[in-house]
Amino acid sequence: MNQLTRTFWVLAAGCFVAVSFFAQTSTPTPVPPSTLGLENGFSEFETSEFKIKLVKQSQTLAALEPNGANGFDFTPADRLSIRARDGFYHFGDIKFTLKTDGGEWVDYSTASSRKPVLPLTVQAPDIARSDLSASLPADCPIRVIRTWTVRDGKFVLNFELINKTDKPIEIGELGIPMVFNNIITNRKLPEAHEKNSFSDPYIGLDAGYIQVTRLKGNGPALVVVPEGKTPFEAYQPLREPARPQQTAEGMFEWVVRSKALAENEWSRSEMPTIGNELFDLILFLGHSDNLKENSLKRLNISPWNPPTSEILAPKAKREIGVRFLLSDKIQNIEETLKANKRPVAVGIPGYVLPNDIEGKLFLKAPSKVTTVEVEPTDSMTVTAAKAPKSDLQAFAIKSNGWGRSRLTISYADGTRQTIQYYLTKPSRQAVADLGNFLFTKQWYENPSDPFKRSPSVMGYDREADKIVEQDQRVWIAGLGDEGGGGSWVAAAMKQLVEPKAEEIAKFERFIDGVIWGGLQYMDGQNKYGVRKSMLYYSPDEFPAFPYEKNRNWTTWASWKKDQAMSVGRGYNYPHVVAAYWSIYRNARNTEGLVKNHSWDWYLDQAFETTKFAFSKKPDGKYVVGYVELGLMEGTIFLELLKDLKREGWTAKAAEIEKLMKERADHWAAEEYPFGSEMAWDSTGQEEVYAWCKYFGHPDKAMVSLNSIIGYMPSIPHWGYNGNARRYWDFLYAAKLTRIERQIHHYGSGLNAIPMLDHYRDDPTDEHLLRVGYAGGNAALTNIDQEGFASAAFHSYPDTLKWDAYSGDYGMNFFGHAMNAATYVANMRDFGWQAFGGNIRVNGDRVMVTPRDSMRQRIFIAPFRLWLTLDAGTFETIELNAGTRAVKITLSPATGNVKTARLRIENAPYGIDPSFKSERGAYSIPLDGKSKKIELTDQSDRIPVPKQRPKR
Repeated sequence: MNQLTRTFWVLAAGCFVAVSFFAQTSTPTPVPPSTLGLENGFSEFETSEFKIKLVKQSQTLAALEPNGANGFDFTPADRLSIRARDGFYHFGDIKFTLKTDGGEWVDYSTASSRKPVLPLTVQAPDIARSDLSASLPADCPIRVIRTWTVRDGKFVLNFELINKTDKPIEIGELGIPMVFNNIITNRKLPEAHEKNSFSDPYIGLDAGYIQVTRLKGNGPALVVVPEGKTPFEAYQPLREPARPQQTAEGMFEWVVRSKALAENEWSRSEMPTIGNELFDLILFLGHSDNLKENSLKRLNISPWNPPTSEILAPKAKREIGVRFLLSDKIQNIEETLKANKRPVAVGIPGYVLPNDIEGKLFLKAPSKVTTVEVEPTDSMTVTAAKAPKSDLQAFAIKSNGWGRSRLTISYADGTRQTIQYYLTKPSRQAVADLGNFLFTKQWYENPSDPFKRSPSVMGYDREADKIVEQDQRVWIAGLGDEGGGGSWVAAAMKQLVEPKAEEIAKFERFIDGVIWGGLQYMDGQNKYGVRKSMLYYSPDEFPAFPYEKNRNWTTWASWKKDQAMSVGRGYNYPHVVAAYWSIYRNARNTEGLVKNHSWDWYLDQAFETTKFAFSKKPDGKYVVGYVELGLMEGTIFLELLKDLKREGWTAKAAEIEKLMKERADHWAAEEYPFGSEMAWDSTGQEEVYAWCKYFGHPDKAMVSLNSIIGYMPSIPHWGYNGNARRYWDFLYAAKLTRIERQIHHYGSGLNAIPMLDHYRDDPTDEHLLRVGYAGGNAALTNIDQEGFASAAFHSYPDTLKWDAYSGDYGMNFFGHAMNAATYVANMRDFGWQAFGGNIRVNGDRVMVTPRDSMRQRIFIAPFRLWLTLDAGTFETIELNAGTRAVKITLSPATGNVKTARLRIENAPYGIDPSFKSERGAYSIPLDGKSKKIELTDQSDRIPVPKQRPKR
């Protein structure tokens, strides 16, 4: 039994224990009867794209199988019998909230008390038509007629809402349940990747849609779009008898009108939360219950779109619905939308826009733009620009503010579209603010701390504006795990991106005073092993330590000493290696910044930590747990290996290669070679991709990459664009703890690493560039105006704010640090564009000014030229598209950098031979002025890569 299988069954057993616990400690509750009518059979239909099955009695959707997909189903058809009772929603249900005569809002749902529908006469092209009155209260003032039909060859769900009364009715909520098969419970990874899918919303009013993609990342994708006037105003989880959990994200609602929700549910913060009382059961098991109210202070929450209602006149009828489109693959979703005359927006470089980046927005729509509104009005300026193609409408966008900003685009045909942006300070300033906050507000000096956590960079509570010195989840205040290591990992990687002398001096103190000999053993049989936590619960050992009495210290999360001292959690090791490696890079490539140890000490510490992490016992088992899986930040081990080779440490490099090859060869034998301590995760893919590619297993590298493509969407919304799927880590590292889709948690930055790496191998795949760049740059949004960085953003519409804990943010910033670069591409539809910089084009001459946070990496896609600096920064890059000539301008010398070190990779370009090579990089002396360097194409036998034909 491999580790992935073992992990699965451990989780399954844990869930059984949780169920048994409730069965034994509470009064048994009879399971309500089935009301869906499965026993009365199904009706089956087929369109040009789908095989469709409806439950005869309810006429709800029982199956939606794309043709040619070997029985794959976008709906949870295999869980239908479990979901057949009242309270569970299905495609074909509807929710609404009404107000008459100025009274109170009243909720209605066809899933609350389901009765057999009244079938109505059907005429082609309709498939089924029914009156839903039986499933609504007798006093419901609206009659609902539902029709399943085919229009223009596409499968459609349509509702008619008819006012039965002689009075106007205000509709304050109008929602269509979206029910897809995200239920991974009791599935092994191969089965989950074959059967399950995830959905992502573009909450964009009339241009909105939901895309549904398979876990495996290839095969057909479903796109649900409005039918008629059905704006996508909001998106929220449905309340069902089965709560969301780690193996089932829950079902959601396409909200057409949301005024009643904003006035009631959202204002009361009624989204499902989780209390500390059940941490012993829910942590790592994923159970969620609405046990206590949101502990965060309520703020004035601004929904993605303004909440609206509508008036249904006496005896009037209103129709809404959705249309089901099929895309042959995820990368062609936009092409599918275009083919079906849906508005498509493409923002470059994306929808996270630093103030010094010149943004572009391209719209392809059936109608002309009439107005563009900006909210807040002074946050951005939007001006019409010359479009690269006649069927596009183009706009130049300049960010003037900070935080969330919304564009509302009105078209001549009455269509309205919103696009959500996030505006930041210039990237370098945002990173500088982060460093300052980490090394001032989050710098912990307390020599009397009994757990010896001082001096260090610790987690922070932005709501209380203080360091988190204790939490019943002890790792959060114990510098361990991701929730406790996040802040000091961010501090380490900040020094790679933008080193600062006083910050490095503090970080060296942290390494010498806390990591080495504290968090990491410095002697004994566990030398180089990394502890799980510095903090632990032991009031007898530390009677003077003020363990807060309002916290629940009785759950498993309040580790005792032996648990905290354990070296068995493999996920802790990349954090420590990254800390040593970052300081090594500074010591090796700068002057006077690193003082406590020489460069080789830091490099050797990184090597020895890695060696211990992957060492084995005499019986052949690993000393450290989980290391047979892909580890988050696992890219750091490959970077370490590269530097060991560059330094000529041949024997140590060979040791690392041997350790990693054993893992990669094991992964090569797995169908889906990634996992974690969770049943399904999005953390292992990053490292599995790296090592499978390195050791010649490209098929498994692609399995990992395709998985990322499956859960990391391209959507015109800053929160979802490039947002790798995470929905349970608020339980382990946040202040507001609940199962909830996390916006720009660390999956975004980490999963962008393989995407951009593969793009540099295949620069014709623009999907990888757009999504990868968005994910890599996402970590900037977490940083507030003072420099505090939150773990992630809460996506539930009752909150829509950054979590108050810094938590595990550092892993996201690790991804940002590894991805920070400027990409220059000649795109199929948009011509020459820069991601991470500003671009000017004059004929064949292309000039780019990098504006990314690091300014040490440039990729010129048409030439496949990857330029990186170990020291120094780029000021400008100039290229000639015809001659392939490249000129770079390097910044002047600084007090700590007198020599630039340039690496030229991927393409056969050369440089003046007078510049000597050192560790594979050209050493270029710097002085007080900018230095221009010409690169020459040394192989005119290699043609410029042709653009891939338009999909």
